[in-house]
Amino acid sequence: MAKQSTNSSKDSKIKQFDYDVIIIGTGPGGEGAAMNLAKQDKNVAIVERYHNVGGGCTHWGTIPSKALRQSVSRLIEYNSNPLFNQDSGAKHLTFQDILSHASAVIRKQVQLRSGFYKRNRVEHILGEASFVDAHTIRVLRKDGSVEKITAEKIIIATGSRPYRPDDLDFNHPRVYDSDSILTLKHAPRHIIIYGAGVIGCEYASIFRGLGVKVDLINTRDRLLSFLDTEMSDSLSYHLWNNGVVIRHGEQIESVDATDDSVVVHLESGKKMRADCLLFANGRTGNTADLDLPAAGLTADGRGQIAVNETYQTKVDNIYAVGDVIGYPSLASAAFDQGRIAAISMYDTSKKARLIVDIPTGIYTIPEISSVGKTEQELTAAKVPYEVGRAQFKHLARAQISNNLVGSLKILFHRETKEILGIHCFGENAAEIIHIGQAIMQQKNGGNTIEYFVETTFNYPTMAEAFRVAALNGLNRLF
Repeated sequence: MAKQSTNSSKDSKIKQFDYDVIIIGTGPGGEGAAMNLAKQDKNVAIVERYHNVGGGCTHWGTIPSKALRQSVSRLIEYNSNPLFNQDSGAKHLTFQDILSHASAVIRKQVQLRSGFYKRNRVEHILGEASFVDAHTIRVLRKDGSVEKITAEKIIIATGSRPYRPDDLDFNHPRVYDSDSILTLKHAPRHIIIYGAGVIGCEYASIFRGLGVKVDLINTRDRLLSFLDTEMSDSLSYHLWNNGVVIRHGEQIESVDATDDSVVVHLESGKKMRADCLLFANGRTGNTADLDLPAAGLTADGRGQIAVNETYQTKVDNIYAVGDVIGYPSLASAAFDQGRIAAISMYDTSKKARLIVDIPTGIYTIPEISSVGKTEQELTAAKVPYEVGRAQFKHLARAQISNNLVGSLKILFHRETKEILGIHCFGENAAEIIHIGQAIMQQKNGGNTIEYFVETTFNYPTMAEAFRVAALNGLNRLF
């Protein structure tokens, strides 16, 4: 039942509505909004259809895939270090072996996030939410009962799900998407991954690291085309060098699945056989079950909802955040979107906005992380820039840890020396990038590549790559 507030400032609202705000979805976007609203002393309910909080990020996406990646990365590190394997030889693990670690991380995350809601007195309602009108939500519970709750404002934070074409049987035990792959029961020797976006490339790294033969089918002409070309090429070469077969510019025509294998037919006439297929080609916003028209809203063909810069939809009291609104589809950005929506809906004087230079972390093996402009964007805009590079193999810390693959690249303006973009490929790239991001955010002339030359870094560290790259870049000026 809806809780009653004792705060007299809310009395007029409580007479009309059960809550100040109802949030649909407990992923990063919903959590970011709920925590901020609770700090504003708002009466908040959050509706979740899954039996645990956390959303797709915690249960099927970011957390489990990164936990799997971490286990495989450590396995590769162990097997490549003669100090550890000189007697027993290479150690082998299966996908099921590493799933146990991911499950443990998920349990800890659920416990942590459940505690957030309890301590902040956010009411957690379990059930399937849909709109009755712009202020009313219908909640279908697991036992079939229905409850209607109302709120002055509503936030949609339902996330996204893997796109599933109608002509592919995802109920077949050899056909998976990026959610159901976590239920994989057998140990494949060969997997076909269709879709070479972020998810496809990450799982290609994971399975190849386990010694599984991988065919990666890319519908485009190069991997992760939104990246700086050098980073994309580095990943492509590294996957190829580790035995991943990448097929660019291909489209699936049909799939034949049997009890023990799948055969993928491509439009180019090629055929491939493997133990299973992972279909990872696109995602769809989770809006199909919300009955958006009842609230005066519609979604586009990808299930996404249009919003303004404060995440307000065309219906004034309804906001939407996270994957359900599309780009940038990052857990980190979703949390901030929820926070910004929560601030904006009650204080229009505050100009909270998502930062322009959002860092991107891609958890392949090795990682890729970027912030700011790419060389291609700067060239197209005719910006006079220069490049500073540092190779990890030249850093003492990389030599000590035996993580020699990778590099850091800094793009900066030739005249002002302003940092325009930073791109990193290698182990811990997603951590390293934040040093550069922090400097890029400095105002009043503080964002220059000279900072990295003039400061003192701990030695030996991977952060030293910024100093090496800065010196390399400044030496190019004349």
